[in-house]
Amino acid sequence: MKTSYDVVLYGASGYTGKLTAWKLAERGIPFIAAGRNAERLQAELANVPELKGHDYSCVSVTNERKALAELFNGKKVVINIVGPFMQLGRPAVEACLDAGCHYFDTTGEIDWVLLLRQEFGPKFKAKGLALCPANSYMFTEGNIASEIALETPGIDTLDIVYLGDSQVSVASTASFLRMCTNPQHYLQNGELVMWPYATSYSVQLPGEQKVLNALPWSGGGEPVWFESDPRVRNCSVLVSFRNQAMFAAVFGMLRKFEAECRELPQDKREEIANAWGADLTKVEPPRENPDVNRCILSCHGRGNTNSISVILRGNSPYAQTGVLGAEAARRVLRGQLRETGFVSPAKAFGARSLLASLAEEGYLTHEVKSV
Repeated sequence: MKTSYDVVLYGASGYTGKLTAWKLAERGIPFIAAGRNAERLQAELANVPELKGHDYSCVSVTNERKALAELFNGKKVVINIVGPFMQLGRPAVEACLDAGCHYFDTTGEIDWVLLLRQEFGPKFKAKGLALCPANSYMFTEGNIASEIALETPGIDTLDIVYLGDSQVSVASTASFLRMCTNPQHYLQNGELVMWPYATSYSVQLPGEQKVLNALPWSGGGEPVWFESDPRVRNCSVLVSFRNQAMFAAVFGMLRKFEAECRELPQDKREEIANAWGADLTKVEPPRENPDVNRCILSCHGRGNTNSISVILRGNSPYAQTGVLGAEAARRVLRGQLRETGFVSPAKAFGARSLLASLAEEGYLTHEVKSV
């Protein structure tokens, strides 16, 4: 067994943390599983059959910059799954900077992504380190499809829709409720424009007969990544779910939030979103079933006179997130990181390379059509 490790999985005891641990084990990557309680970590990871015989160590650590920097010292990669990120993420990022570690997380909170870009991007760049948030199903699938669409000359407008069909984890629920009650943006003529609060939109995806309701869902990472990209003028992201009853419940909460909470102080709004999230999802779901938990990502690209459609059909979005975290670690350790500083997953490792990794494990296929 190793006495030192290159990878820290921070927040390993949660739903997504265990899936990422599974995918690290499949790649033969030893890791430190870190969190508030080592005994809980041991108990939770003991439930992951793929970890039997794998080399990992469970470590208790407080969510404080100094303590985390001491843990991260000498390591190369940190995968942070401790959210809501806007509430809990700063110490891990600061500690990565102090310890000289590449940082990856699974956030969907775009106010967090914007904060990282503005406050920490140049600092990570100066140290030759990657700062890569939202390295997860949402919003990496859209990032991959967008880059494939942009391979067609003249495409400058990206219209992206996610359709998922998985049960939501406890941590994800807390994260998405707070992010949907904060400003959400799309890219219009090279500038970020705010979506209206608590407003739903109708979408129809390729191969689907039904019209579904969708939300901006924090606005998506793609408009932020492409904001300063000369190839892209416009980019919008909407998210829908097969379970429209759940969608209706979430949308009802957002309407209630606007009616009752919008004028409250920020800290009170965050507290309320956390409480509502805890009420909405109380129990972690089982591991996804590929025959049931399927997803579609549709990206329509448009130029002046041409257009392209990139469709990703897949399954198990949470397991995809585990793959993306483990692949980030493996590629950094192999010296395959392409860019440093604030960087999207596709820029860090290549869109088609990430697509191939997900396809190899049976999680994703893609189709490109001129339309």
